[in-house]
Amino acid sequence: MEQGRAREEVRPPHASATARSSVRVPEQARGEHTHGEPSLPRAVVQRHSVRGQILEALRAALVGGELIPGQVYSAPALGARFGVSATPVREAMQRLAVEGAVEVVPNRGFRVAERGPRELAELAEVRALIEVPVMVRLARTVPPAGWCALRPLADATVAAAAVGDRAGYAEADRAFHGAVLALSGNAQLVTVADELHRRSQWPLETNPVTRRADLLADAAEHTALLDALIAQDVMVVQSLVREHFTGSGG
Repeated sequence: MEQGRAREEVRPPHASATARSSVRVPEQARGEHTHGEPSLPRAVVQRHSVRGQILEALRAALVGGELIPGQVYSAPALGARFGVSATPVREAMQRLAVEGAVEVVPNRGFRVAERGPRELAELAEVRALIEVPVMVRLARTVPPAGWCALRPLADATVAAAAVGDRAGYAEADRAFHGAVLALSGNAQLVTVADELHRRSQWPLETNPVTRRADLLADAAEHTALLDALIAQDVMVVQSLVREHFTGSGG
């Protein structure tokens, strides 16, 4: 088992990622077996903390266009980039492989998945089938005050789009949609929809970087949708949601 550093520090590659932070990794998390010590549960928590930070940093790099579709990246090279050992990087990449964002390349590392417009369109269609009827129902039942609480989330997508912060926009975008669907009270729905949403944000093979103009258009649709929900205008809500998915799948 490979040895990590006594102090693992995650340096997010994107400006929108979390502020630079240091995480002390106990000996157990570094692979040095010390049997019988009572600190083992804490070591597991710290280990997952490092892996979680790396996973979020990799996701930000993916949607931000820093990880290119078709390119192969090794865990040691990415570990050096983030200032950590290869182990938490490899664990995070394996999680992304389960999600379908990357593919394992034996003895080399991980290749970023290459996706075409058809896959994006299919994801948009499935999301529309799930989210449109739910939002229409919520438009009829949720009082205006309930929607007004979501205004800061819609504004966050506008702010991220205005500066071209792709990773920040992806996070704000999912937060807005998740908050809307959470009003249904169906936790399973929120989980499934969020997974589909995350997959729709991965870069395309032919267009790995989302244009700032597209981000601004998507953000404007969030604001318009929220206005229609507050007004309880069911027809406009249905039209806006369908157009939102048909356009960019954001």
